[in-house]
Amino acid sequence: MNEPMEPINMEESEQKNGAAQNCFEWAEALVSSIVIVIAIFTFLFRVVAVSGPSMETTLMSDDRIVLTNLFYTPQPGDIVVMSHGAQFQEPLVKRVIAVEGQVVDINISGEVFVDNQKLEEPYIQGALTFPGAQSYPLEVPEGYVFVMGDNRPVSLDSRSHEVGLIDKRNIIGKAQCIIYPFNRIGGLS
Repeated sequence: MNEPMEPINMEESEQKNGAAQNCFEWAEALVSSIVIVIAIFTFLFRVVAVSGPSMETTLMSDDRIVLTNLFYTPQPGDIVVMSHGAQFQEPLVKRVIAVEGQVVDINISGEVFVDNQKLEEPYIQGALTFPGAQSYPLEVPEGYVFVMGDNRPVSLDSRSHEVGLIDKRNIIGKAQCIIYPFNRIGGLS
């Protein structure tokens, strides 16, 4: 009972192998792309949601911002995102006012001075800066930064003992731009 074998159709066999090869190549490209995107957003960029009014009108609650953190060193004027332990549910978003070795002073009129130079702060829209619980003048120790929110009357920041000076190791990254909502997309300064 030997049945005759059908002749092998080489063209049909090559098409099946070609289709399998194409599927494998697509799957490999997809996995590689996913790994690259994860690596980029883990090591180069992060997206963080702003929570609360402390940075208004520069940043509004629920804005989504992109951070960079690779080889970042905080500089005065930078908007940074930091973790602050279990005290706060979400990361804090604030502006760096002074870095290690600089001296911060807030006078009775609410003017902010760093190293005896009055800061020009157009982003606070003339709001009075209350000194808070710190004693001034205050020299920022090595490894720390002094931060404040742009909406000074409601910002919980380095002026309070609850937040205090920020250890540079707790800075997640520098805010670069707003990516959501779409009508607010743009860079930050």
